[in-house]
Amino acid sequence: MIKGLQLEFRQSYAFIARNFNLVKRYWGWEVVWLAYSIANALSVTFIGAGAGEITGQTDIDTDFLITYLLIGTLVWRFLASIFNNISEMIAWERWEGTIEYTFMAPVRRFNQMLGQTVFAIIYSLIFTVIIGAVVASFFELDFSEADLVSATLILLVGSLSFVGIGVVASILPLLYPERGAQMTNIVQAFFLLVSGIYYPISVLPKWLQVLARFSPATYVLEGMRAALLPGTVDKELTSFVWPLLLMGLVMLPLGIYLFQRAERYTKRTGKLKRSG
Repeated sequence: MIKGLQLEFRQSYAFIARNFNLVKRYWGWEVVWLAYSIANALSVTFIGAGAGEITGQTDIDTDFLITYLLIGTLVWRFLASIFNNISEMIAWERWEGTIEYTFMAPVRRFNQMLGQTVFAIIYSLIFTVIIGAVVASFFELDFSEADLVSATLILLVGSLSFVGIGVVASILPLLYPERGAQMTNIVQAFFLLVSGIYYPISVLPKWLQVLARFSPATYVLEGMRAALLPGTVDKELTSFVWPLLLMGLVMLPLGIYLFQRAERYTKRTGKLKRSG
C-alpha cells in the first residue's frame, strides 16, 4: 500500500516538476507577464490615489480606496492565474506536442490534475506575492487591524472552487482544438464582470447581482475585504467560508467527471491529437 501511495505521489510530482521546468524554459515570457501584471495592478491602485483629483472632492479616503482596489486586484490575479494554469493544460500539451504521450501514458488522470493543481496554486501564490510586494512599496498601507489568518484561509478555500471551474473550462480546448483556448477567456471575463473585483456587486444590475452569487470569486473578495478591512462588511467571516466549501465540493468532482467523459469522447472521435 505504501509503495502504491509513493507511486501515486511521484506521478503527481512529475507534473509539478514538468510545469516548473516549462516556466524556466519560457522565463522570458514570465518576466514579460510579471511586468505587465505589476503595471496593471499599479494602474488600478493609482485610480484610488487620484480619486480626489478626478472628482474634485477633498474628503475622499484615498488610503481606503487604494487598499480596496489593491485587494481586488491581487485576489483576482491569484484566482485568474489558477484558472489559466488549469484551463490551459490541454492547450499547453498541444503546444508542446506531448498531448498524445501524456494521455496514453499509464497515469491516472486524477494524479495529473492533482499535480497541475498544486503547481497552479504554488505558482499563482508566488506570482501574486511578488506583485503585491512591488505595488505595496508605492503606498503606505495599514494592515495593523487585519485578520491575516482568516484572509489566508478564505483565499485557499476559494482557490479550490476555481480549480474545479478551471477543470471544467479545460474541456473546451479538449473538445474544440481550434478555438477552445479562446473560449476559456470568455468564462474568465464573466467572472471578472460579476464578482466585484473593483466595485461592490450592489452597483450591478439586479440580474447580474443574482449571477454574482454563483461566483466563488464574489465570496473570496468579500471575505478578504472583511478580513483585511474590518468594518467594511457586516458579516461573520465564516459566512464566506461555507459557500466556498460547498462550491468546491461540487465543482471539483463535477470537473473531474466531466473531463473524463470528454477525454473518452475525444479519444473515440480522434480529436485528441488534433493541433488546431
